Amino acid sequence: MSVFVKKLVEKASLKKQHAGFSDNLKPEDLHPYLVFHYGIPSGSILLAYDSIQQILAISTKDGQIKLFGKDGSQALLESSETIPSKFLLFIENQGILLNVNVKNHIEVWDLDRKFLSAIHHFEKEITSFAAIHTGPYMYIGDSGGDVSVLRLHQDQCRIELMKYRIPFSASHGKINEVGIDIAAKVVLPQPTAETKRVLIIYSDGVITLWSIEESKVICTNSSGTALQSTYQEAKKVTSACWACPDGTKVAVGYSNGDIFLWNIPCPSESKTEQNFQVTPIYKLNLGYKADKIPIAKLKWADADGKSSRLYVLGCSDSHSANMLQVVLLNEQTETRTIKLGLHLSESLIDMEITTSSIGQDKHRRDSLILLGRSSNVFTYDDSSIERYLVQCQTKSSPSLPKGETINLPYGDSTITVTKFITNTPCTPFSSDEEFNMVEKYGLPLFPFEKRLVKDGSNSNSTAFVPFSKAANLFITGHSSGAINFWDASRPLLLPLASITQQSENDISISGVPLTALFFSYESNTLVSGDQSGTVRIYTLKSEAFAPQTSFLSFQGSTKKGSNHVVRKIKAVKVNGSVLSINATENLKHLAVGSDKGYVSLIDPEGPNILYQKHFASELCTGIISMHFETCSFHGFEKNVVIVATKDSSISALDKDTGNSLSSAVVRPNKPSTALFTRILDGNDISINSDNSAQKQTSLLLCSEKAVYVYSLSHLVQGVKKVVHKKKFTSSCYWASTFGSPDIGLILLFSSGKIEIRSLPELSLVKESSIRLLTFSTFRPSDIIVSSSNDGELIIVNADKELLFVSTLLHNEAYRLLETVSQVVNRDLIGDQGLICSPSTKEKKKGIFSSVMKDNKSIKSRNGLDFENEDSRLSVEELSAIFSAVNFPIDRETSEKSTRNEDDVDLDIDDIDIEDPKEKQGVGYSAMAGLNRLNISNKFQAIKGKIKNAKVKNDKVPVTDEPHEEKTGAVDQIKKKYGYATSGSGVANTAKTKLSENLKKLQGINMKTTEMQDTARSFSSMAKEVLRFAEKEKGT
Repeated sequence: MSVFVKKLVEKASLKKQHAGFSDNLKPEDLHPYLVFHYGIPSGSILLAYDSIQQILAISTKDGQIKLFGKDGSQALLESSETIPSKFLLFIENQGILLNVNVKNHIEVWDLDRKFLSAIHHFEKEITSFAAIHTGPYMYIGDSGGDVSVLRLHQDQCRIELMKYRIPFSASHGKINEVGIDIAAKVVLPQPTAETKRVLIIYSDGVITLWSIEESKVICTNSSGTALQSTYQEAKKVTSACWACPDGTKVAVGYSNGDIFLWNIPCPSESKTEQNFQVTPIYKLNLGYKADKIPIAKLKWADADGKSSRLYVLGCSDSHSANMLQVVLLNEQTETRTIKLGLHLSESLIDMEITTSSIGQDKHRRDSLILLGRSSNVFTYDDSSIERYLVQCQTKSSPSLPKGETINLPYGDSTITVTKFITNTPCTPFSSDEEFNMVEKYGLPLFPFEKRLVKDGSNSNSTAFVPFSKAANLFITGHSSGAINFWDASRPLLLPLASITQQSENDISISGVPLTALFFSYESNTLVSGDQSGTVRIYTLKSEAFAPQTSFLSFQGSTKKGSNHVVRKIKAVKVNGSVLSINATENLKHLAVGSDKGYVSLIDPEGPNILYQKHFASELCTGIISMHFETCSFHGFEKNVVIVATKDSSISALDKDTGNSLSSAVVRPNKPSTALFTRILDGNDISINSDNSAQKQTSLLLCSEKAVYVYSLSHLVQGVKKVVHKKKFTSSCYWASTFGSPDIGLILLFSSGKIEIRSLPELSLVKESSIRLLTFSTFRPSDIIVSSSNDGELIIVNADKELLFVSTLLHNEAYRLLETVSQVVNRDLIGDQGLICSPSTKEKKKGIFSSVMKDNKSIKSRNGLDFENEDSRLSVEELSAIFSAVNFPIDRETSEKSTRNEDDVDLDIDDIDIEDPKEKQGVGYSAMAGLNRLNISNKFQAIKGKIKNAKVKNDKVPVTDEPHEEKTGAVDQIKKKYGYATSGSGVANTAKTKLSENLKKLQGINMKTTEMQDTARSFSSMAKEVLRFAEKEKGT
């Protein structure tokens, strides 16, 4: 038991008369929260991958993002909104992840700090999202066909909407013939010129290559017959990707199942004025069109042109054999299509290709990651797919690639029952030893995470850590009948022992699922019960739990059997599947409850069944718990067994004979499924007639609908006396107590809510919520929860995920938390550089203005050639282009953009009216006309502010003009340094500024009149020159 719990218990022992534990169990002592999440989250819908940092991201439909880094590191991010993602994008090697949700909010995640840095609210429906690899800029295509440019300011943790934009009217080319759906469906920066050109693909099939510097279309397929030849029937673009390293070929998937490869001309710098045409190369016939399956995603992998591959994912709610296909793309593709169909157990929704390094030589392994609709993740060795396709060219019969389903690595079969014990006596590892043990014995979640040691063997092969090093012990029973012991001192479990032995002479695995476990650490006794009714009693070797000095033979043991931990084993059979097991303190008797309503008392020395008692029930006969207790019965001390059934009925048996102590059964008025029972020893206090306090033992019963505290002395007599009761507003699915003696009750609800209540009065002390615990994403029948005596929980969800939950306000239960959750390699970011936003005073350089050191390795990961540094535009040049208005913005859009930035109140200083001679900066002449158009609107708004200020200051006489000037100067100084200014000062300052601006406006009007007169003079002169020229020509 932790020091914290001991202190709580000490406080409880000093409680005043009539007081309960609620006075000591305080909200500030409790903090229910998710410590660590391991595995694949439920409700997964989207994948993304950082090929440099080697981080895989999986987003869920309730606003969570799971990260998988190198060396088994994992982290979970939670958005403030519980809504799905529709785009997930890494800023590669920067520790930045961008998440676009269905509300068109762009979230900026700092992965190093696991912190949501910024949220940008985009005004339109986002239909495409892409980033430039060599700059802090992103393209956003919207449902109106426009493409906007965003800049990520990492140092300021914000996203800026740039003035540069690509309007639909300028880039589409056929605005007079467009239909309803004109969305910019795909935006792809051209790999070899991503700072200069971008490819835009619209829903209606138009493909446009856009020049960033010139703000014009370079080439398109909207003219001529190129588009019409591929559009003989109605269809929409659904996906696209580059299909070559230099960005001259693009693969496009359509809603009717068509897949076309298009040629994208790559003009030289000196030939940008020529007219180029985007033309179709050929069509891939893969069978999607026959089934009318839309193409959900396309992904291309480079292999030097000889074995390049196109991965095609179809989108269908129903399962299809051809849902995912891989096509070989080379010079023979047009005449002969070589493809591979991957047949999986469910339909798929996303795919990614990941890279990992194996062994001392850092051998690279690419893996194909597939995400199923039920959150199952499948993986294939990509080299086996490539090898299969290449061998198919020789007309041989290669073996099909084999995929794996990603499940928890903790056993070869499903976990069916668990036990969790914390703070066991141990001699913990040193820091260096801890890291070495995790690296050597840690079990990888993904197959490609397996590491090789120097001798070439697998470092993750079955081996066991000494028991003496485990501060926390986690025991799992499996559907195969196996029992595994794990060191849970850290969130990455390390194996301690595996038991498959069935009897003294049978060491094979039973194959029967385990349904119940009982473990006594002090006596080294383990009892298991399975679905067939077999109860096995294991006596474990005491030296297995001894200090390390006497446990040398167990270190690094690779024995797969049970001989190294089991001293002896006994077995006995009961009637029905075992649901619950309990024992007396001296372990002389075992009580076993079955699903058929039988309670069996067993002598473990035999083992012999002393008696069996059957409990009939109209609703449910399963026995969920038995408790051994000594209590007063008709004035005599009696050893009893308290039995609880699934329908919340409570009965009492004579322990020695098995006879019922009363014919009456205690149950709630409205029976519901019972979850948990516990004897509360002396927690309740009664007052005798002589005013003396007497402790009363009680029984805690928790069901799905309510929790009760019954008087135990009344219960054994068949009398229902409810001491405390609390009904639930939502369905509870698990309950347990913590502390010794029990000081608190933990309740888990299907809504994700966690309640901690005091005992025995059941008052609410703390309430919290964990999003992963909601039943919107998984089934209650898949959940297995075990808790320790100090309020630590481990929750298993089928074969997919483990949740480590703490309830007390301390972080001492697990070690290496920071290490196992650090998914970003900071050293690698330092090698490549950082995103920097150059200020006006100092231009900083980082990854977006420097050469990447490992260009070749980056190309090999994603297949695309990055732009050469000598030819690409710098961050400063791009900043100048994207910061300038290249197309006029309509008034409504401008107003929305202004509101979307910072909602700053209009101030008189916002109006900037200067003489053109004073404004000679870049872009002033282009913006001057637009500024002047808005002057009158701003002027009217400021007049309203001045009136309001004057009304507030009507009672303040203004008689001394020099005093006004002095006050205005003081207020200006105060304002500059952030101090409050007086109301009169603000009004006087505004009045002075208004006077100055009125004079400037009058000057502008005069100059405008002069310009008009000059224009008339020039017009008259031009007419005279024209008349003179015509006269000369006539003569």
